Amino acid sequence: MDTHGSTHGLEGDGDLKFLLTGGTLVKVRSTSWQKSRYYKLQEDCKTMWHETRRTFKPKQTFTVEDIESLRHGRLSEGLQKYTHPSAEDRCFSILFKDHHKHLDLMAASAEDARRWVSGLEKLVSNMRSLSRQEKSEHWIFNCMRKADKNEDNKMTLKELKHFLRQINVEVDDTYAEELFKKCDKSKSGSLEGPEIKHYYDLLTHREEIEVMFKKYANSEGHMSARNLLTFLLTEQREQVGLGHAVTLINKYEMDETAKQTQHMTKDGFLMYMHHEDGAVLNPAHSAVHQDMGQPLNHYYISSSHNTYLTADQLKGPSSTEAYIRALMKGCRCVELDCWDGSSGEPVIYHGYTLTSKVLFRDVIKAIKDYAFKTSEYPVILSLENHCTVPQQKLMAHHMASILGEALVTTPVSSTMPTSFPSPEELKGKFLIKGKRLNKLNAVFSNNNSAEVDSVSEEDEAGDSKENGDKAKSKKAKIQLAKELSDMVLYCRSVHFGGFEHAKDSQAFYEMSSLKESKAFSLADTSGPAFLHHNVDKLTRIYPAGSRTDSSNYNPVPMWNTGCQIVALNFQTPGKEMDLNQGRFLANGGCGYTLKPEFQRDPSSQMNPSSLSKGPWLQKKMFHVMVISAQQLPKVNKEKHKSIVDPLVRVEVCGVAADNASKETNHIDNNGFNPMWNESFRFLVHVPELAMVRFLVEDYDSTSPNDLIGQYCLPLTSAQYGYRHVPLLTKRGDVISSAGLFVHLMLLDTK
Repeated sequence: MDTHGSTHGLEGDGDLKFLLTGGTLVKVRSTSWQKSRYYKLQEDCKTMWHETRRTFKPKQTFTVEDIESLRHGRLSEGLQKYTHPSAEDRCFSILFKDHHKHLDLMAASAEDARRWVSGLEKLVSNMRSLSRQEKSEHWIFNCMRKADKNEDNKMTLKELKHFLRQINVEVDDTYAEELFKKCDKSKSGSLEGPEIKHYYDLLTHREEIEVMFKKYANSEGHMSARNLLTFLLTEQREQVGLGHAVTLINKYEMDETAKQTQHMTKDGFLMYMHHEDGAVLNPAHSAVHQDMGQPLNHYYISSSHNTYLTADQLKGPSSTEAYIRALMKGCRCVELDCWDGSSGEPVIYHGYTLTSKVLFRDVIKAIKDYAFKTSEYPVILSLENHCTVPQQKLMAHHMASILGEALVTTPVSSTMPTSFPSPEELKGKFLIKGKRLNKLNAVFSNNNSAEVDSVSEEDEAGDSKENGDKAKSKKAKIQLAKELSDMVLYCRSVHFGGFEHAKDSQAFYEMSSLKESKAFSLADTSGPAFLHHNVDKLTRIYPAGSRTDSSNYNPVPMWNTGCQIVALNFQTPGKEMDLNQGRFLANGGCGYTLKPEFQRDPSSQMNPSSLSKGPWLQKKMFHVMVISAQQLPKVNKEKHKSIVDPLVRVEVCGVAADNASKETNHIDNNGFNPMWNESFRFLVHVPELAMVRFLVEDYDSTSPNDLIGQYCLPLTSAQYGYRHVPLLTKRGDVISSAGLFVHLMLLDTK
């Protein structure tokens, strides 16, 4: 069997040879626990093993597919704490998906560390660029190897049954035997070589796609470019020409002869259906495609609350890692809860609780290193400042020295601005949100304020940080250092005194933070006023302090009123974070999404809760047919015989009138290729605010269903016709080779 699919293009690579030879690395867990291990990449080029000094027995450590990223240097908290700065170039960390504990390692030399990191990065990159089709092949052959107990590259009937269980297919003994006999052409009692390939073909057969292919193929069993164009226009509702059909043939056809005559075979068609052109997300939306030249407040901004926490609000650990994860997921507004540290250095933690502390300067360094890896658009640092003046001055010093030129310390324009700069103008820049001693026009006059003055503390300080200090006054005054105050330009925190007060006396750069309960109440009672307020000002919403488990509120009603900074606990998976990931999936996942025109127009009369007539009201009927799913993973891997009973739920989330949920029946014992062919209809009043969420669950009659996978996207970013929907874990990572197959239509209603 081919075991080198993952090294395509790396044959003969020096770093790959280095990994296959292996070498000794020190695994670092604490100052005292630092042990030598011999690590080696296996011949399959996908599995890493290590031997301990004690037993010299090889043991599987992890697979390349488990790796999220690699970091060269003493970048993890463990390596910073437990290794000497002189070992900087010899250290590296391996971070894993789904929050598995990362691995801190130290090589014998800087060159060895570089080769480990470079080799593993090449393998990870190669694995990710494999097409979905190749991944499914990987998956099949990998399972076949696991089932091949005696490693003779042959499969007996017993091994075949084990294999079927691995791929989530329950078959009765008679059927297993029939399938086995069908493939065992040599009548040897085991499958080998071409027989295994035949068996693989039977397993990957997609009847629903073959039917479609035959409908449009010509008499020779191929699709000409014109046949393919007819399919794209008729079924996929795409407005394209013949040139696009030819491009798809050149891109996806595997058979060179067919490609030369501009024909597509069934395999080429299957390849197209499985790639981005056949996916539910419009490929044009997977890059930045919106106008990024509008004022900052015209965008929804991906925002995190209590970014420093990796778990709950009362005793969970605070970590720079949490900032890195949020930024790498496209988050563009992070929160820093700053307090006086005992060593004279400001720290970040959840005040009045047992959460651990992390140094302010370490967080700023981590933010600087990772802010613009996923997106080049500006990052807002939302300061919750509880520090005394001397430590505030240190905060200002650290931000100025670490962030340097990237920190916006003077207005973009040379005259007093009347509106925000755009994300485009602020590329690669940091904005500070916090208290300011005076109005912004002081920057353009010689009116320099005192070195220190008092301002009322941020509203949130009296709310979500109230645990353990209930008597703290909500109007407490804090002393504010001029150095810190001067860094606040476009995001000056002010108390919210109502929409009328804001209209009369709040400058565009003055923004309020509202607790979720206050914000939801305002959305219900004063929807149009709230929407108008957000046309020229920024608003930040944050979870209630009572959510000590770091749970989240539904962000959709807040986006419906035009709120830009809807802050969620990024560390807590669930429907709310699925919706957040879906909202920012389009526009290249850059963390900024342009709000609809009716949320940017000062004359807009929209009320999200009552839906009066206006440009936002575009009633459509959204038709969804759930056809099939492929290769759904086992949910409970501990249970030896746990084969999934999948069902699919489709949800529409938008204005209140559009919220709806419908689900299919469950299918017993088939996670490999379940077929539903069930149709649903959703009436959608405001398509521009609607999100679609697909959930696949493992049905259980006695307890809540387990989530298998989910995917969420804006309705305006969906492609219609026959589409594949990728599936993500609850943490938002792609489940390779698993997917849903659906048919979507959006039609006008009378």
